[in-house]
Amino acid sequence: MSRLRHSAIYPRWPGLCESHSWSTKHIHCHYYSHITFFSLYNLSHSHPSFILTTKTTNMPLLDLLLLAFAFFFLRWWWRKWSTTGAGPKNLPPGPPGWPIVGNLFQVILQRRHFIYVIRDLRQKYGPIFTMQMGQRTLIIVTNADLIHEALIQRGPLFASRPKDSPIRLIFSMGKCAINSAEYGPLWRSLRRNFVTEMINPLRIKQCSWIRKWAMEAHMRRVREEAQENGFVEVMSNCRLTICSILICLCFGAKIEEQRIKSIESILKDVMLITLPKLPDFLPVLTPLFRRQVRQARELRKKQVELLAPLIRNRKRYVESEGKLGGAEMASPVGAAYVDSLFGLEVPGRGKLGEEELVTLVSEVISAGTDTSATAVEWALFHLVKDQEIQERLYREIVGCVGKEGVVTESDVEKMVYLGAIVKETFRRHPPSHFVLSHAATEETELGGYTIPKEASVEFYTAWLSEDPKMWEDPSEFRPGRFMNGGDGVDVDVTGTKGVRMMPFGVGRRICPAWSLGILHINMLLAKMVHAFQWLPIPNDPPSPAEKFAFTVVMKNPLKAVIVPRSL
Repeated sequence: MSRLRHSAIYPRWPGLCESHSWSTKHIHCHYYSHITFFSLYNLSHSHPSFILTTKTTNMPLLDLLLLAFAFFFLRWWWRKWSTTGAGPKNLPPGPPGWPIVGNLFQVILQRRHFIYVIRDLRQKYGPIFTMQMGQRTLIIVTNADLIHEALIQRGPLFASRPKDSPIRLIFSMGKCAINSAEYGPLWRSLRRNFVTEMINPLRIKQCSWIRKWAMEAHMRRVREEAQENGFVEVMSNCRLTICSILICLCFGAKIEEQRIKSIESILKDVMLITLPKLPDFLPVLTPLFRRQVRQARELRKKQVELLAPLIRNRKRYVESEGKLGGAEMASPVGAAYVDSLFGLEVPGRGKLGEEELVTLVSEVISAGTDTSATAVEWALFHLVKDQEIQERLYREIVGCVGKEGVVTESDVEKMVYLGAIVKETFRRHPPSHFVLSHAATEETELGGYTIPKEASVEFYTAWLSEDPKMWEDPSEFRPGRFMNGGDGVDVDVTGTKGVRMMPFGVGRRICPAWSLGILHINMLLAKMVHAFQWLPIPNDPPSPAEKFAFTVVMKNPLKAVIVPRSL
């Protein structure tokens, strides 16, 4: 559920670049809406009055002074915005920028995804480099050792978040969210409450009935879709199922499918509208984006109108000790995430209001839905392409529960090959090419260079899983590498022992619900493969082409033919 992991620059900047938003985290970067491309026009056809003559012999002294001032002013701006490596700032090396805009327009004019720009710059400038994007300084870190040093060994120093744009502040209620809160008492209070109330082992076991209910509905829907269309679209079904689980975990409510789809749709729109835009890098342009701010406020109003009734119903249910709230309330008092927020008082804010509650439950639903559903789709893509891997997984499932048995949560914990498939999916298809943006809590050093307090520190994680020095045949999908004798058998996805892949981030800002997300992925894959053989549509094999949204998803959503195993 990494995506308690995207605010900040999302790991992705779609439309300009990648994750994530850099995916998001990003000029992907989640998520997640595109940065407008600009056309530069030649001024050679300007009015003749703009043409300067070459006659300078009678140029007044004032003109000479103005020219000298302009020269020194531009030189000053050039030094201010392009100084990288050594120099007075001792920033990491990087491409020289233009005055005021830095590297921003240089990137835009390349007209290719930001991720490819980063890959080229990494080869030229090394494992840590600087990009000046308008008034924002980005420090790009791509090396496993530097990432481990920053996020694990010196975690508190790099645990904060950069400043947010006005649009993102609308949806985060001034950074009152686990993802976007700056490192400090507010973030600790919100995160501690979430971990205690949502993902402790007792609560996960207590809420297992929610997953059972949602998975049964998922399997019925898949069968019906296959009978009606002749194939199943994986992503839409998985998103709906995981979203229904998270809504029930947050509100303790079973709601109708159409309402779930409405919530899923509005939260996707929220992710798209909060993607980085030009004013994030050049605040002087903010007045030109008033329309986008107005649209954001209107979308926020719709979001609150959609989710606030669920919060109010749950509050009535809790205050009446389960006597009021309507038939949709299914979890006992105290079992829903929002129950823990009603009386929570956080540092600097006191008791949370209704809009803060909307923000907190929205980030849980958004982050958990996207990352888990994307992982299931990519895993099934490889199972459809390689029937031997699928058959081996099926044999493991049958060996654990039998052909007619029911897959349970305790069962998937024993399935070693299933776990290897999920890890290999995260390695080959990380949810984002960047984790959410970090910021140093104070000026510090990394790799021998200065990291300013106000800089956005971007950890480019895709290279970790592509590095041939770390992985054997990294471009191949080999689940066996995570089993005995494989080159990934000792990999720790939390990064504590070393960073070789980080689908959920690492360190203090690791996605707090990563284990819950893996449980959802394991359950969906095991149940779907146990019940059906998944095959490509005849004459229409699935394509591995990617596109960069809030997460890195399949460009053409996976569609597959299913054959019941019981036949």
